[in-house]
Amino acid sequence: MALDRLKKEETLAMRMRLIGQSCKLFYSDDPVKILRARGQYLFDENGERYLDCISNVHHVGHCHPSITKAAAAQMDLLNTNTRFLHDNIVLYADRLAATLPEKLCVFYFVNSGSEANDLALRLAQQYTQQEDVIVLDHAYHGHLMSLIDISPYKFRKLAGQKEWVHVAPLPDTYRGIYRENHPNPGQAYADTVKDLIEEVHRKGRKISAFFAESLPSVGGQIILPRGYSAKVAEYVRSAGGVFVADEVQTGFGRLGSHFWGFQQQGENFCPDIVTMGKPMGNGHPLACVATTVEIAEAFTANRVEYFNTFGGNPVSCAIGLAVLDVIETEDLRGNATRVGAHLKDLLTKLQTQHQIIGEVRGAGLFLGIELVTDREKRTPTHAAYNFIYFVTDGPWESVLKFKPPMCFSMEDAELVVQCIDRILTVRNFKHLMIALHLCRAVQPKSEILCFPPPLRCHFNRMGSCSHLTDEPSQLEVYIF
Repeated sequence: MALDRLKKEETLAMRMRLIGQSCKLFYSDDPVKILRARGQYLFDENGERYLDCISNVHHVGHCHPSITKAAAAQMDLLNTNTRFLHDNIVLYADRLAATLPEKLCVFYFVNSGSEANDLALRLAQQYTQQEDVIVLDHAYHGHLMSLIDISPYKFRKLAGQKEWVHVAPLPDTYRGIYRENHPNPGQAYADTVKDLIEEVHRKGRKISAFFAESLPSVGGQIILPRGYSAKVAEYVRSAGGVFVADEVQTGFGRLGSHFWGFQQQGENFCPDIVTMGKPMGNGHPLACVATTVEIAEAFTANRVEYFNTFGGNPVSCAIGLAVLDVIETEDLRGNATRVGAHLKDLLTKLQTQHQIIGEVRGAGLFLGIELVTDREKRTPTHAAYNFIYFVTDGPWESVLKFKPPMCFSMEDAELVVQCIDRILTVRNFKHLMIALHLCRAVQPKSEILCFPPPLRCHFNRMGSCSHLTDEPSQLEVYIF
């Protein structure tokens, strides 16, 4: 390929010239140029291997041979739009329906999570004939204008909150208004939504939808308290609205114990609309909205055809079917349960050694580490450790996130924790900057954690820091 022949410096210069600067690179001071990938590993232009800890898009592993084979075979045969009758779209919809509660039986296929959430918003507003939406604080639902409007994570940096958008407290039992010592945090947080609905009604307005991720990711890898969603759904439906579960980050078995994040809230809870995206096509643009017959009929009744040029095309659906096959045949839900539990256990043990770790939380391969400067006060790290930089989430950017490909192994988990341990051990060196995202999977006689100049920290195999240098080395372990 032509791009492979470019030197890294040339690629970077062309990108700076040709690509909009709001499209950010990871580690822009010294970006990593990735040329190929397989499973949970990425390879740079020098052939060095990195362990991917957050690519939840590549759900069953980068460039899985079953997925690429299915894509190539269907592409060689036919790819067209959904106005032609074809088996793939109905077979795929049927497979998805088998994973969902019975009432979620109508599907609309699109190309991205943003498209799915935009359509879910349209469905809710058409069905209820209302506009107003309740969302969680610090939520992010996509990059379209309609979704920026319902994403406090975005709109607070832009034009601000619209009159028809209402923000409920994030149900965070670590930092929120109701914490883990509350006798019933699920009910308490749900009651804040009830209060918000009443406030909306006093303004002469009505609710169309409550819109939330099943496990808030940008909010900080939050596990919603038990009973929260069912109670919120009760309040929202009593007010004439619908419950939309955004599964773009957490669907397709990432939690291990459940195929969908909303199922953690109990067997009796079922949303009215579910959106899905990122992992659905394993890197191929594929997303979907699932809803009830009643909501779908109301959408049809507006007499405006819904047509998506590429949504649900034969190639996309062939890939989607292949992803489901791999999840089942390779027992990736079971792997998420086993490896996720092992990783969480290792991180929890690490918490006893490092005061900066305030909490370890999550389920399956959806985990977060809350970093603090004071465990008792739960002060986010940025208050005092501004020389440490992580790729993080959460309102204070203080939560390390783990959402790796589902083929992540026990050995991968152990390597990651070893690297984090070493980083935290040397965290008091002035100007230390850590970018946690990828971990180069090398096993040299000695390992080097490479940080932005001037620090390169050399470790012996026992994990103690032997010396600091500004000299480059061929043996480096990057923790991005």
